[in-house]
Amino acid sequence: MDLIHMGSGSGEDRSMDHVIDLDRAAAEITARLPTWTAAGHDPGPVTWRDGGAPWPQRLETDRTLVAAPDSVGIRILGADAWSELQIVLYRGGWADLDALTGDEVVAEGPRITGREEFGRLLDSAVTRFLGPGRRPAGG
Repeated sequence: MDLIHMGSGSGEDRSMDHVIDLDRAAAEITARLPTWTAAGHDPGPVTWRDGGAPWPQRLETDRTLVAAPDSVGIRILGADAWSELQIVLYRGGWADLDALTGDEVVAEGPRITGREEFGRLLDSAVTRFLGPGRRPAGG
């Protein structure tokens, strides 16, 4: 699963409301990185999309390169090296959650009203789709 912040494509509404502070949401992600890593999961870099950039917008891992962030996301590979979770939060107050586990592919689009709710989504999604983690010895 490639990490892309899809949005609504080239017809995207650039006047998206600013419901969520994405910098605070990113702090919710980074606060969990040590726990995910300790559980054997493999979180990728936090990625940002600049809403002011021309289409197609590049994803950046350096926040300072993004003048007008309209999304922040992360991809996490499960400890089994097969399960995968991708969560992207948009400043308009919704998230794209995509997960691959065993033979199940899940795509959800929950509304998010604040950073605490986003934190709860991160926690529940990792538990639900990646489980407790811990790679087997030698794995």
